[in-house]
Amino acid sequence: MRSPLDARTADLARVAEATGSEVVLELVPFLAQVDLRLAADDAGRAPYPLPLEPNTAWEDGPRAALWLGPDEWLILGRPGDGAAIVSELGAALAGVHHSVVDVGANRVALELSGPRSKEVLSRGCSLDLDPRGGWAVGRCAQTLLARVPVILQERADTTGILVRPSFADYLVDWLIDAAAQ
Repeated sequence: MRSPLDARTADLARVAEATGSEVVLELVPFLAQVDLRLAADDAGRAPYPLPLEPNTAWEDGPRAALWLGPDEWLILGRPGDGAAIVSELGAALAGVHHSVVDVGANRVALELSGPRSKEVLSRGCSLDLDPRGGWAVGRCAQTLLARVPVILQERADTTGILVRPSFADYLVDWLIDAAAQ
């Protein structure tokens, strides 16, 4: 298997070098991603908490659940855990109307961190990413970053960025340029 950004690892590393680690951009190869569709009334049957508040995420160890819509969540896990997540959800939701689809090849996962990371994101994202405006650990959003559809997930030390493979190179180029400013 090859990540669409395999050839860009040196470019990603140069972001931290060029900014004195003020901005760090890393690839998370093959992050497990499973799309879950389920009536919100049945969310309590899932093997882990599914956030019911819009644009929130739950995370504990290797699993995370991101609210994407009133009846849709993106479940994340360690690379290679896609089949295990599908199995966990299938067993827990047996007999309940639901859809579970491994979408691990659907998006490339990046992590952006460092003291200037929100400044860089703000250059191309219309969301208010200031914690005083409500963007804090445990938030997620489907939005546009540099005119590219992405999913952002705010975690303790990083912002996760999920982007379609066809836009990944462009977004990396844009992030490199925005970090250099």
